[in-house]
Amino acid sequence: MRLSRRTTLALPASLVATAAGAQGFPDRPLRWIVGYPPGGASDAFARLIAGLMAPRLGQNVVVENRPGGGAVLASETAARSPADGLTWLHVDNGILVYNPALYARLPINPDTDFTGVGFIGRFPLYLVVRADSPWQDFAAYRAAARSLAPNYGTPAVASPHHLAMEMVKRRTGLDAQHVPFRGGPAAMQELLAGNIESVVIDTATGLPFIADGRVRALCVLSETRSEKAPAVPTLRELGFAEAVAYGWQGMSVPAATPATIINRLSAEMIAAIQSPEISGRMSTLGIEYRPWSPAEFNAFVAAENAVWRPLIRELGIRIDG
Repeated sequence: MRLSRRTTLALPASLVATAAGAQGFPDRPLRWIVGYPPGGASDAFARLIAGLMAPRLGQNVVVENRPGGGAVLASETAARSPADGLTWLHVDNGILVYNPALYARLPINPDTDFTGVGFIGRFPLYLVVRADSPWQDFAAYRAAARSLAPNYGTPAVASPHHLAMEMVKRRTGLDAQHVPFRGGPAAMQELLAGNIESVVIDTATGLPFIADGRVRALCVLSETRSEKAPAVPTLRELGFAEAVAYGWQGMSVPAATPATIINRLSAEMIAAIQSPEISGRMSTLGIEYRPWSPAEFNAFVAAENAVWRPLIRELGIRIDG
């Protein structure tokens, strides 16, 4: 699904109307569960958006980090919470799309246990090395891998970054060894310290490192070059037309949450993300946004499932069993 760069600033009339139906909600503080450590892109955007939604909702929103295990712990915590709109789950393609294909057994079913509230953004992914790396481009990186496979870091096992690189390996014939970390910032620090050779990083965490020259981006996995890093080629340009992947983020709640509450949360989330404080930062970091309704976000997830779950099975990647 291709995203337009044009952002619609007006809230959908249906969301404005249905938001009025959730009066009286919320009557106590809310929590936003994030399955990744503090400091990464998921945590940062949850805190930014929550900080703007809280005053509009009239209650505090507490961001609760529960990292580990492909965000399965966070997902289970949210799924087992009351469907009253007071517990939100920060979701991404790993949580909603990949995990059912990666795990033989999951304590929850993301297809039936959650429903979407809204979309946060689509995040281009970069393959980066240190500025002093001998690999000047992806061709050199790939050629070196024929003799000795480099290692690559990602924010977590089963993260979008990890699955994207495994897809790249299959599509390009590359050999590389995965080294998971506890979040993107940790992976980048280990790269700069010389403890790892390369990292797959999303634009929110990686672009500042690319912009100031601390790392060299060998390629971006999006369909077209990013306006924020126009010198970085896509793998599609380099002859690998099918090597396209993004990270993306959104918010979901337990599936039985009343529609009036979901629509209220959706309206407030869209307003927060379209505020100058957040929209300006997202634009600076090259994040692509659309103000999707809950139904549109759910349709996007279903389309992602149709593409990635068969691909993961084709790749033969499993986390357990």
